[in-house]
Amino acid sequence: MPIELTSASTPRVTAPVLGTPIDALDWDRALGTIAAWSARRESRVICICNAHSVVTAAQEPDFAAVLASADMATPDGAPVAWMLRRLGHDGQQRINGPDLMWRWCAEAARRGDAIFLFGSTPETLARLAQRLLATWPALRIAGSLSPPFRALTPAEDAEIVERINASGAGVVFVSLGCPKQERWMAAHRGAVQGVMIGVGAAFDFHAGTIQRAPGWMRNAGLEWLHRLLSEPRRLWRRYLFTNSAFTIGAARQLLGSRRSPR
Repeated sequence: MPIELTSASTPRVTAPVLGTPIDALDWDRALGTIAAWSARRESRVICICNAHSVVTAAQEPDFAAVLASADMATPDGAPVAWMLRRLGHDGQQRINGPDLMWRWCAEAARRGDAIFLFGSTPETLARLAQRLLATWPALRIAGSLSPPFRALTPAEDAEIVERINASGAGVVFVSLGCPKQERWMAAHRGAVQGVMIGVGAAFDFHAGTIQRAPGWMRNAGLEWLHRLLSEPRRLWRRYLFTNSAFTIGAARQLLGSRRSPR
């Protein structure tokens, strides 16, 4: 059944999570806003924020400025959505990258809108496109591009922007990892004529190159644990320090808000 899209004209509602403004919104609101921006091919930035994102922003002012300048910052992780609920936004769901990408692809196929895939490896992009088209044969993948794992020259960067814009895609999914993808999107605001959405590991999940946590773990807020157990050597430090820093920061924020005069 097609998603009933809501108007994007209502005012944006955000709440600070460790200092980063996060949007309090539901799926219809998120998808409806993307639809409106995509139809006009507006150059917009959407950041999908988890505990790692907001902790990094709390420690790095320049990254905090990147997230604060986003047109939409959704609660990707269960801790961030939990904080929004604690701050008065009852029922706030996770608006996470893999599900947002999947839902938008379904909507784009129905609407005839084109998407562009930017990031990851050529092999993953090929498997991802195959999976998406097998699910939605009408989906228009206007292009895909795997940039080199090094700094781009100005000429290379300009060529990439030209290729994305020439594709006609209204939505550009970006999978470069956090915080690189957020910085790339912020740097290309105004140059890329489309809605840039940083979706992190969504390319690998949907391509099948990395197994995503089962539904019961996602619903229980344990997707981070599945990733940690799948890649312990790479992620143990990140989750140990990030989750600890998030817990401490959240406790301070909530205790501070209780002590503040009404």
